[in-house]
Order: sequence, then C-alpha cells, then structure tokens
Amino acid sequence: RCHNHKFDPISIQDYYAMTGVFQDVEFGSRYPEFAEDHPRKKAAEAVWPDIVKNRRKLRDKGLAWEENWGGFVEVHWPVQEEVSAVRFDFHWGNVGVDELEIFGGPGENENFARANKGTIATAPMEMQQEGNRHPIEHINDGKYGTMAWRVKTPKDSKKKPWVELAFSEPRSIGRLRISGNREYYTETDYIDKIPKGFSTPFTLSVKGADGKWKPVVNLNNVREKTKTNKEMGAAVANLNKLVYDLGENGPRPSFIGNFIEPAVTKVFHRGSPENPRDEVMPAALSLLEGDLGLDSKSAGPERRKQFAEWMVKDDNPLTSRVMANRLWHHIFGSGLVPTPSDFGRAGAEATHPELLDWLAAEFIDPTQTEAGPWSMKAMIRLIVTSEAFQRSSLPNEKSLAADAGSMLLWRFPPKRVSAEVIRDSILQASGKLSPEVGGRSYRIHNVKKTYAQWEVVDNHGEETWRRMIY
Repeated sequence: RCHNHKFDPISIQDYYAMTGVFQDVEFGSRYPEFAEDHPRKKAAEAVWPDIVKNRRKLRDKGLAWEENWGGFVEVHWPVQEEVSAVRFDFHWGNVGVDELEIFGGPGENENFARANKGTIATAPMEMQQEGNRHPIEHINDGKYGTMAWRVKTPKDSKKKPWVELAFSEPRSIGRLRISGNREYYTETDYIDKIPKGFSTPFTLSVKGADGKWKPVVNLNNVREKTKTNKEMGAAVANLNKLVYDLGENGPRPSFIGNFIEPAVTKVFHRGSPENPRDEVMPAALSLLEGDLGLDSKSAGPERRKQFAEWMVKDDNPLTSRVMANRLWHHIFGSGLVPTPSDFGRAGAEATHPELLDWLAAEFIDPTQTEAGPWSMKAMIRLIVTSEAFQRSSLPNEKSLAADAGSMLLWRFPPKRVSAEVIRDSILQASGKLSPEVGGRSYRIHNVKKTYAQWEVVDNHGEETWRRMIY
C-alpha cells in the first residue's frame, strides 16, 4: 500500500483500487445476529423479562438508577415531558466520552443524540478538544472506541467540563448510555475483566418548553442512594446480576464487519492516510483486465458482486488453481506449489503442474459433483480418496535418497499433529473427554492484551476437559 510491487507487476494504484471494492465494510466488534433457535438467543430471551420486570418496579417508585453493562453504563429516570436539549455537567476535570446516547421511554431504542438525527453537540471553546485530536463532534458520531471527546481542565481550576446536546425537535426522554471506550470492552475486556462501565459522575439537566434548565439526574446522588437505601440497592444489584448473566449466556461481542456508506478511495502517498493523492475507482488488478466498470458512486454490494464475478469468471484460471493448491497444502502439509501464497516469479514452481491444472479444472466443473462448482468439500473428498493420500508414510532408503521431502508423493508425507488434536486424543483415550456442548471454550493461556505476553493458565480440572476442536 505504500509502493509498487518489486517482483510482480502490481501498482500502488491497483492496491487502492482493490481496497475501493470493500469501502463499505468497516471492521470492529459488534453483537452477532443469531437465528431464533440459537442457544445464546434463547438464553437472552429467558433473561430479558426479568430485567423488564425489575426496571418497572424502580420506575413505578419514581426512582433514577444506574445499570453497569461493562462497556457502558445505562441510566434510567422517570420519562420527562418533551425537552429541547440536555446538558451534562461533569464532576471531574478529566473526562473522556466516546459516545453519548439518549433514548425515550421503556422499549424505545431510537438514539435521539446521534448527529445524523440533527442533534448538535456544543461545549465551551476552551474545552472543545484536547490537542485537536478529540473534538466535541466525536461525542455523538455513532462510533465507539478511541474516536472520543476528551478534555482535561487544570488541577487548580474550579471549572469542570460540560456539554450540551440540542435536539432537532422536542423529545420525551427517560434513558441514556454513556461510555469512555466501549470498543476496548467489546474486543477483550469482556472476557476476563470485572465490568467497569463509566466512572465519571455527572449531573444531567434538561431544557423544557419554558426554556429553563432543570436537573433530573445527579449520578453521585444515584450511586449514594443505591448504597444507603437497602430496597433500592437490592433491586439495582439484582438488575446488574441479570445484566451480567445476559452478557455471559446471551449473544457476546464478536469481531465482525459493519456495513457503512462507501467513501471515495484515494491513493495514500507512501501509505500515509494523512497524505491522500489521486482518486481511484473500485477495480481489480489492471494486469488481469480488472476494470469492473464502477465509479466512486457505485453502491457497496455492487462493488463486491462485480469483484466476485471477476474472480470466478471462466477465463480466469488463477482463482481455482490457488484454491486447489491451498486445499492440497492443508491435507498434505505442502502444496503442489510449495509457496501457496505466492504464485508469482518469486515463488516456487509446481512439482506436478499437470496435476494442479487438472484439480483446478475439476474444482470449477459443474458436472463433477452434486454440490456443483467451487465446492471445497467435494475437492477435499476427491483428494482424500486418491491413491496419493492413502499411501503409507513408511520410508525406504532408496526413495529417501532420491526425494527426502516426499515432494514426488512416493509416500504420504509425515505431518506433525497439532496440540489440540493431541490433547483431545489423550482425553478421549483416558475416558475423560467431556461431551458437553456450548458455554465458554477451554483456554490454555491468558487473553493477550495490547502489550502483554502469553501466560499459561493453571486451570487443569474436569471443567476444562472439553473438546478443543468440534
């Protein structure tokens, strides 16, 4: 992405043209969309009625309360009459907010705070940003993570940060979500850390029809009342336990792509996003006639569809040859082209070029199997039923002298068995392999953090004697 290829005729323009094909995909963590009969979906459906019931009890008593959802806190209060704006006065001088979300009454999930809803966020000029990197616009842009509003007042200053959000039209509101860096939680912290939520206390005020500001929630007071009022404390503790159970047994965050509106693609000079140059259209490799007839206004699905059709068109043999070789590589330990990720001039030549061409042709032949063309299962079945696969791994001196690496397939090349297979086999042979399905998987090491190293975890016991491979 920062220069032309040194060995293959692929230009920097080709690279960015291909990224343009996928401009509508943004990678990050989100909750997966499960089928109705998925165990985690069913587990969540069993918990939600209790959450709603407990919320109703607190709401009927006219109370405000806070729920800890790990990556964010959710604050509830009795629904207000229509208000035109809200204001957050933070009690600490150091604040970081990656997203503020404001909702209506129970069961309403439209976020009124989003900028694309016409809501405008403002803060004092001296508190609008820190080092020009964290402007106020990040507070309601719909993006979680490091794209946050951050501000820090001097230690001796009596002034504290505040922000106002003015709605495009009056809204009835009764719930908010606030987070500091929700992305960190959904990527790693949810696995093994106690949920932190959002620690900075604040006072929420609303502007009514009379144009006057009225405080409705003081988070410090809410937290203090939760501690001192036994009945309220028990109700909130029960709610947070249900929220925790939902996170443990219901849908959990996964690193999955989100679809967004595709942006115009430009060549980044020397790979730097701060130095965009010429605009390029979504396309494949120019050397391989990769003009897809698209422009910067083409919709994301159309870009990916045209690219996929270019990859598998009848006069493009490369895709099937690369894929057939990669399947052979995983089965035999080495591909017919020993460099499976490099079919260019810097890569190795095929040991059996005619065999590779035949496999590639079989792979895309619609008449070969009931599964039709491009079936990886059918190709795997074809390979593992071959004489080459079924040969013994036993050596002999004459053949070893001629071809020690078994590149000519005179025997099945011996392969290392992966650690997961060894472990499952030992447990199965000892009669201790657990048949349980579902729940958390077994880990032999800690969850690696940004700057941490792998650490072996001593968690030997029956609760970990489940399969590592399904």
